[in-house]
Amino acid sequence: TLASASSSSDSDTGGASPPPRKKHRASAAEGFNRSVVNNLSSMQSNGAGQGQESSELPCLNSAQNGESSLAGGTHSNGLLSNTDNGNNSVGTSNGSSVGPCVGTSTASMALNSEVGSLKKKKRLSQAEEDVIRLIGQHLHGLGLNQTVDLLMQESGCRLEHPSATKFRNHVMEGEWEKAENDLNELRALMHSPNAIVRMKFLLLQQKYLEYLEDGKVLEALQVLRGELTPLKYNTDRIHVLSGYLMCSHAEDLRAKAEWEGKGTASRCRLLDKLQTYLPPSVMLPPRRLHTLLKQAVELQRDRCLYHNTKMDNSLDSVSLLLDHVCSRKQFPCYTQQILTEHCNEVWFCKFSNDGTKLATGSKDTTVIIWQVDMESHQLKLLRTLEGHAYGVSYLAWSPDDTYLIACGPDDCSELWLWNIQTGELRTKMSQSHEDSLTSVAWNPDGKRFVTGGQRGQFYQCDLDGNLLDSWEGVRVQCLWCLGDGRTVLASDTHQRIRGYNFEDLTDRNIVQEDHPIMSFTVSKNGRLALLNVATQGVHLWDLQDRVLVRKYQGVTQGFYTIHSCFGGHNEDFIASGSEDHKVYIWHRRGELPIAELTGHTRTVNCVSWNPAVPGLMASASDDGTVRIWGPAPFQDSQEADGPHENCSNMDS
Repeated sequence: TLASASSSSDSDTGGASPPPRKKHRASAAEGFNRSVVNNLSSMQSNGAGQGQESSELPCLNSAQNGESSLAGGTHSNGLLSNTDNGNNSVGTSNGSSVGPCVGTSTASMALNSEVGSLKKKKRLSQAEEDVIRLIGQHLHGLGLNQTVDLLMQESGCRLEHPSATKFRNHVMEGEWEKAENDLNELRALMHSPNAIVRMKFLLLQQKYLEYLEDGKVLEALQVLRGELTPLKYNTDRIHVLSGYLMCSHAEDLRAKAEWEGKGTASRCRLLDKLQTYLPPSVMLPPRRLHTLLKQAVELQRDRCLYHNTKMDNSLDSVSLLLDHVCSRKQFPCYTQQILTEHCNEVWFCKFSNDGTKLATGSKDTTVIIWQVDMESHQLKLLRTLEGHAYGVSYLAWSPDDTYLIACGPDDCSELWLWNIQTGELRTKMSQSHEDSLTSVAWNPDGKRFVTGGQRGQFYQCDLDGNLLDSWEGVRVQCLWCLGDGRTVLASDTHQRIRGYNFEDLTDRNIVQEDHPIMSFTVSKNGRLALLNVATQGVHLWDLQDRVLVRKYQGVTQGFYTIHSCFGGHNEDFIASGSEDHKVYIWHRRGELPIAELTGHTRTVNCVSWNPAVPGLMASASDDGTVRIWGPAPFQDSQEADGPHENCSNMDS
C-alpha cells in the first residue's frame, strides 16, 4: 500500500522535472498519512486493529506533525529510518524502511494481538474459580467431558487435583491396591490425618464385599483379617462384615448389607463417601452445584409468606430462572362457603384427622357432622347429633376418626361419646352432678381419653366411660395428650401448663404465663404449644426448652375462650379467632399477621385448618355461621387485588 502511494505521487508530476525537495517530502508524508489512516480504519472496522492501537497511533501522530520523514528522517523513538541509497521509494526489499511502526505490520499485529488477549484475560477471583469448577463438575456429571476440558483450558482452572483424578479412576475401575497407594499421595493434601484411616476402611469394605459377591471367600477373609482388622477402626462394623461370610448367595449378601452389588452404582456411592474427607480444593463434594441450587430453592420457599404446598425436593419441579413467589390468591383467605344450619352461636369446629369431615358444636345443643368433598372441597351436611342440653363447647376426634367426644360449658357435668360411622351414642359419662367436664383429649392408642374441668375434676377413662385413674384437686382449663402415650398436658387456674404422668403419678411445671390461659393446642411433633392468653393474645411456646418463642400481634383477646390452631403444609402457619370479628393468620416465624379475614359479624370463637387439604380452613362464630375459607375462585384469580376482597394484605 505504501509503495503504491509513492508511485501515484510520482505519476502526479506528469514526468516533469522534480519539484523542490521540501515540497516532495511533504507530499510523500501526506500520501503516507492517508495510507496509514485508511489501513487503520479498515483494520478497526474489521475488528482486527484493537490490539495495535497503542503501538501504531503514536507513529501516525508523529507523521502528521511533520516530525517524521519517509527517507533519512527519524521516528518519535529517536531511531533512524533505513533508506535505499537515497531513493525516496518507501517500499524496500527487506521491508525495514519504515522501522517498527509500519514496516513489520504483520508481525506487529500478531504480537500486539497476543498482548491484547493477555490484557483481556484478567486474573480470576476465588469466587469465579469456584463457579467455573462447579460448572465443570456438573458438566462432567452429564458426560460432557470435552466441554469440561475446553472450559478448564480456557479458564486456566483445574477441576480437581491430579492425584484426586487418579484416585477417582482407580476407585471406579476397582483397582483397590492402586487406590490405596493414591491415598499416600493425598495424605499431604488433607487437613485431618485420621481421615486416611477412614477412607482406607471404606475402600477395603468395598473390596471385601466384591470378593464375597464373586464367591472369592478366601480372598475376602484375607481382606477382613489381614487388612481391615489391623486398622483397629470401627470394630463393631467389622463384626457385622464378618457375619456376611455366612450369606449363601449374592442376593442374600446384597439384601443383608443393603448394598447395590459390584458395579458402577456402589462405587459411585463409595466415591461420594470418600470425597467428604477430601478438601474441596482437592476434590469437590459430590454434586455440589445441585446441592447449592437445592438450598437456594428451599431458602426462597422458607422466605415465601404464602408458600402452602408440599416441598418437592426435585429441582425438576421448579424453574431456576425465576425466584420462587406464591400468590396470596393461592392462600385460604377467601370465603368459599357459609354454613348456616346452626340456629345459635357456634362455639367450636374441628376437622377430622383425615380431613374428610368437619364437626361443629353450637349453643343450640347440636353437633353437626359435615362431609368434605376432597375434589371440590365443598361441604355437605352428613348428620346432626342432638341431645346436648347445655350446648357443645368442645369437640375431640379419636385418632382413627371413629369416635367424637363432645363437652359442654362450665355448668355441664356430662360428656358424650358418639360413634360417627353409625351416628349412635356409645357413652354418656357423668361421674357427679358437681362435675364440670369442659375439656377432653384422646390418648394416642384411641382406647382411652382424659377429661376435666375447672371444679377440680381430672379423669382418665375408657371408651365405655369407666374411670381408670383420677387426679385430685386439679382445676383443668384445657387438655392435650402427648405422643408418648403417658404424658398429659393440662392448663390450670394458676396460669400455667403442667405435665401429668398417670402411670407413675408425677407432674412437673412446663409453661408459666402471667395471665390466664384460655386454651392451647400442640403441634403434631409435640414440640410447640400455641396458647390463647387472656388480654394478651396468641403465644407460641417451645415445650422442650420451656421458653416463650413468639407473641403474635393483632388479635383481640379478652376473657372469652378462643381456640387457635396450627395449619398449612408442615404446620407453617397459625390461625386464631378474635373478638373483633376477624380471623388472623400468621406465618409461624413472624409476629405480624399476613392476612386478616373479614366476614363474620360477631366474635370468632374457633378456627380449624384441614390437616389433609392445606388450602382449606373453617371458622366458627357467635353470629351462628361457620365459614369455609379457601383460595381465590378460579374466575377471579387473574384479577388484581382490590379493596372489595375479604383478605387484607399485611406484608411488611
